[in-house]
Amino acid sequence: MTSLAIVDHPKKAAAFVADIDRAHWHDQSLWYVRIKRDKQAASLPEWELLRETASQIKANVVANLADYLEQFANEATKLGAVVHWARDAAEHNAIVLNILQSRGAQKIVKSKSMLTEECHLNPYLERHGIEVIDTDLGERIVQLAKEPPSHIVLPCIHYKKEEIGELFHEHLGTDKGAKDPKYLAEAARQHLREKFCGADAGITGVNFAIAETGGFVVCTNEGNADLGVSLPKLHIACLGIEKLLPRAADLGVFLRLLARSATGQPITTYSSHFHGPLPGGELHIVLVDNGRTDIAANPDFRRSLNCIRCGACMNTCPIYRRSGGHSYEATVPGPIGSILAPARDSAKYATLPHACSLCGSCSDVCPVKIDIHQQLLTWRKEIAARKQLKWSKRLGMQLTGWVFQHPWLYSTLGKMARWTLPWMPRFMLYHGLNPWGKQRELPSAPPQSFRELYAQRQKQQANGGSVTPQPSPHSPPSVYSASSKVN
Repeated sequence: MTSLAIVDHPKKAAAFVADIDRAHWHDQSLWYVRIKRDKQAASLPEWELLRETASQIKANVVANLADYLEQFANEATKLGAVVHWARDAAEHNAIVLNILQSRGAQKIVKSKSMLTEECHLNPYLERHGIEVIDTDLGERIVQLAKEPPSHIVLPCIHYKKEEIGELFHEHLGTDKGAKDPKYLAEAARQHLREKFCGADAGITGVNFAIAETGGFVVCTNEGNADLGVSLPKLHIACLGIEKLLPRAADLGVFLRLLARSATGQPITTYSSHFHGPLPGGELHIVLVDNGRTDIAANPDFRRSLNCIRCGACMNTCPIYRRSGGHSYEATVPGPIGSILAPARDSAKYATLPHACSLCGSCSDVCPVKIDIHQQLLTWRKEIAARKQLKWSKRLGMQLTGWVFQHPWLYSTLGKMARWTLPWMPRFMLYHGLNPWGKQRELPSAPPQSFRELYAQRQKQQANGGSVTPQPSPHSPPSVYSASSKVN
């Protein structure tokens, strides 16, 4: 289904970048996490073996998804859980609502779950008079701010502590101007404890579900999922069908990869295993498709279902780090989200596969070896084939393609550019019609093209001589490279 609201990532990104301090701080914060990830990965000699093993396990799951789903449902039922099947977000929300209403549950505590974000469960339940409190601290902060998470692991990474202090002062009654993290965290702890104690039901996501045992694992750093489903007797677990693992023995591979890739920790603080309901309680597991089988049926993009939602691709992506998660307007932002979102609605999210420099860093850090940048390139081709590119980009690509098809023209234009650029007045290069130049400086034009240099070397080597780079025939300093223009 195509939405009329088109996501304009360049426009949203420009708005985020306009706050230079925030954009810089956001970039550096995520790069710090990326460095922690690298240190953890380097500490394990078997790191690449773990990645390869995880990749093969997930490929096996996607290839045999129906069998593993049936096995998991049977085993979970034997443990006393009630298994529900949802084809899409609407069915998922209706199932959850029906369970809650039939038990008279009015107050819900929910741990972090990107699936429930994807299904827009919170606003749906609130429209039916049910209070939903997100108990992950980052998620609670963005919930109070009435915003979606901007990162799947660090939901409020775009907020500064001063802004969180203002938010808590408004909603939790903390001291005005307070910004001490310990003070704010303690205020949130007391606020959430009150919600935990008064909850009628707990909702969790699922990190990994084991087909062999019918159990599942929820990973948190705050223990909020454990508390949320231990006090109330009703537990609803919302599970995307791609989260399955075949055997309990496979779990160790993914637990070692997840936290190291996500936050640079050796292990998540809490990895909670659930096998059936509490004594005297109820456990409902909602298995949700919502377009996943369509992705699994597509050989170009089915590998995106291997994703374990660690966020490593976001932490390393130069576009995401500088443009912020909200610029994607997708439940899962960043590189992997730029594959998943167009799979649901390619017209609405046509700009996202272009929010990529194709540097390949996302693929390098992916713990399950998803070829993310290759799939983004494939999406660009697919979106062009579906005629969903903006006319300006389409025209530019057609002109560029035409030039590339005529080597003599490409060579001539290159030669003209190398001659004229050093003499051009600055205002002719940096103006409102050149968004590329807003935060960049052109490098100095080389004296020769690659073809000319290559031909020169070939000729000199044939004559037995050495090669000496030639100085530029236009020796004046470049007017555009001498400037210190930085926006």
